This record gives sequence, C-alpha cells and structure tokens, in this order.
Amino acid sequence: MKSRFGVWSVGRLLLLAAALGGTFLLFFGVALRVALRAREVQVPALVGKTANEATQAVGALGLTIRIDPTRRTDPKTAANHIMQQDPPAGSAARAQRSVRVWLSAGPATTTVPELVGQTERTARIRMEQDGVELGSVSEFRSTDYPADAVVSQDPPADAKAPKVSLLLNRGEEATTYVMPDVIGMDGARVAEALRTRGFRATITGSQPYPGVPPGTVVRQQPQGGFRVSASNPISLEVSR
Repeated sequence: MKSRFGVWSVGRLLLLAAALGGTFLLFFGVALRVALRAREVQVPALVGKTANEATQAVGALGLTIRIDPTRRTDPKTAANHIMQQDPPAGSAARAQRSVRVWLSAGPATTTVPELVGQTERTARIRMEQDGVELGSVSEFRSTDYPADAVVSQDPPADAKAPKVSLLLNRGEEATTYVMPDVIGMDGARVAEALRTRGFRATITGSQPYPGVPPGTVVRQQPQGGFRVSASNPISLEVSR
C-alpha cells in the first residue's frame, strides 16, 4: 500500500508541476505580448513639418528621425519641409525605432517669360514651352488695348516662379439684338432686310409645305426671342 501510495503521490506531484509550468508559460507569453504592445506608439503625421519640428514630435514618443539625403521638388510642400515619411502617419511602431523622412526642395521654379502684349494663345504656348504653369486668369473689356491681349502679368518677366497669373483684355463687348420671329414671312425679303442691317442671313433650304405659299419662312435658326450679334449666322428655311 505504501508503495502504491508513494507512486500515486509522485504522479500527482508531476502533474501538478506540469500544470504549474504550463500556467507559467501561458502567463509569461501573455505578459511578454502585453509588454511588447505597451512599447508600441502611434507614428505622428510629419508631412509639412520642418526637421526640427518632426524631431520634437517623435522624440516625445521615444522615436527618432532619419533624414534621407535625396530631395525632390514638390509643388505642395515648401522647401526644407517634410514631403514624405516611412512608416506613414497612424501606423504602430516600437519605441526607439527611427522614422525615415524626405525633405522637399520646394516647387520647381523657372524664369517667367515676357507675356504682356501677346495674345492669350501665344502666351499659353510660350508658358508651356518654358515650363511655367498658368495661375489665375482675370478679364476685363476695354477699347484701349487689343482684344484677347495680355495686359498685365504677375510675377513680372524674368522673375523666378513656378506659375504666373494673367490679366486679359477681351475687347469691347459686341452689341446683341433680339432675334425676331419671322415664321410665315417672305424668306427673300427677310434675308435681304437682315443683310442690310449687317447680319449674316442665308436661306439654307426649302421643303414642300401644302397650303403654304412658296418662299415662306417655315423654320429659322436662331429662333425668335434669342439674342444674336452681327457675327452670328442666321439660317432660314422656306417652303416650295
């Protein structure tokens, strides 16, 4: 009996030791995982900051900054400001890890050409050839300058800038008239009356309309009530 009791006691002790060992390993693994997670921090957004500002921001979290020596032009990021980072903002990183950043060389700049006095089309072609972007375009109407000509530019010629804004003269606004309704009138007489007043009126075709005298206007373009200028063509279709 003593022998059996001794064997049973040893077995129980071994099972107890194994259970305690398994429990220890389980809690150790959980504690290790919690400890590792506790050392992780969220990477802050650094794009747009200077190197000093970024260093202070990540230093408070136990991270460091590593500046890449390569610089590229960026139209949206000022020179000497961070344009890209790795890992990105919001991602998790362990303490003491370095965040790699790239500094911007600023927007690409070029010499602004002389555009004042040129037509809008010529100015746009010149800007495209010189690699200058078009900024804002303002317009006004005046008889003091040629129509569709560049009157002013900002910045002026020979300045270093990535884009330029233009002020254009659209010329004197053309006089417009209300197109009358000429349906049912004699087409030849209507066309002649319009031409004598400087309009571009033509009879473009004829269609058979039973019961309508030949030469009567049955369709017009523009329709009555629309505004037209002397440069707008007026089309009349008559019956036959």
